[in-house]
Amino acid sequence: MSLFVIGSFLAFALLGMPLAFALGVSALVGLWFSGFDILVIAPRIMNSVNSFPLMSIPLFMVAGELMLKGGIMDRIVDFANAFIGRIRGGLAQVAIISGAGLASVSGAAVADASALSSTLVPSLKKQYGLGFSTGIVAAAANLGPVIPPSGAMIVYAFMAGSSVSVGGMFMAGVVPGLILFFALMILCWFIAWYRDYPLTGNPISLGNILRQLRRSLIVFMMPVVVIGGIVIGAFTPTEGAAVGVCYALFLGFFVTRKLRLSDLPEVLLTAAKTSALVGAMIAFASTVTFLFTIDLLPMHIASMMQGLTESPFIFLCLISLMLLVVGMFLESNAAYIMLVPLFHPIALQYGIDPLHFGFVFVLNLVIGMLTPPVGVVLFVVTGITGVKMGELVRESWPFIAAMYAVLILCILVPEVVTWLPTRLGY
Repeated sequence: MSLFVIGSFLAFALLGMPLAFALGVSALVGLWFSGFDILVIAPRIMNSVNSFPLMSIPLFMVAGELMLKGGIMDRIVDFANAFIGRIRGGLAQVAIISGAGLASVSGAAVADASALSSTLVPSLKKQYGLGFSTGIVAAAANLGPVIPPSGAMIVYAFMAGSSVSVGGMFMAGVVPGLILFFALMILCWFIAWYRDYPLTGNPISLGNILRQLRRSLIVFMMPVVVIGGIVIGAFTPTEGAAVGVCYALFLGFFVTRKLRLSDLPEVLLTAAKTSALVGAMIAFASTVTFLFTIDLLPMHIASMMQGLTESPFIFLCLISLMLLVVGMFLESNAAYIMLVPLFHPIALQYGIDPLHFGFVFVLNLVIGMLTPPVGVVLFVVTGITGVKMGELVRESWPFIAAMYAVLILCILVPEVVTWLPTRLGY
């Protein structure tokens, strides 16, 4: 039955059918060929999406869209400019800081790529040319799912089950996210120095830093309130996302005063489209996962992997190599939904910390969003800026290499991921 499901899914996907529907049709094919009652699909679909934790996904999306519509980018960029000063590659580093700041309030690479491309590329390309400018923006946008809050981590935690909490995944991303942030900053400086790009920015002024910090502090309090509340147990991730929406509405209407009532329908429609796509994938993939389970596919894979190696480190390396290929060809949400229920239980059998495996899994697929041929961040940046795909890919490789270096560090030194969650009791 598993062979029928996998074969039909690949066939429908290659024919161009949307992945969510390809999953659903392949589940029907598997049931039909195996003689099962097709009516088992309906309750599986209903139960998979009838979930309170899943509500956090559209709510975080709404919060992020509200922050973008509310003029949050201006304050983040001004804050970054104040701290950088007149150094080599300063404007590029402003883009990285802006991406990190945006990541702390949105948690989605696609939304961040759209915001950064439209606001920063016009200024960046005057200094660095279009290719390097778009490479910087794509790399900065990829911080979105790594630095909490992260939509990818929410999906992973939901698919992994009770052994992984959303708060624990968020905390697992803090230290690696900071390491990746500083790695990208150093790389921007090195490339600017190597290519002899001109100095940019104004000299550092303590008065300007304090002024921009005062203007931006209320913005950066949002992740402190939302993530802090989740970590200390004041509210669940779903309730935290709802608090984030209220906070974003307050900022947009009463602080920046750039959010209008007329913006709300577009914000809700954008969040609804993305949420519907994720929800459809989860609904149909739950049926596929159910078929895999009753066909004992996870047990067969576990036996095969344990026959290949008994080393948790080798297992992580094999999974990373597989996800490297998967990330190049499969949309990341589909990969989480299809693969997490298969490989997360196997990782537990190897004795791997669930948060360590979860973050390595997420970071692999986040990097896949920046690698051709199906790198969704690449398509967003090319669509907005008009840069040629080949030029963008060529300029993005140094940043992709930096991300893989952080991934390797996380595999070799699990404490990079697990230290903070362990201290906080996860």
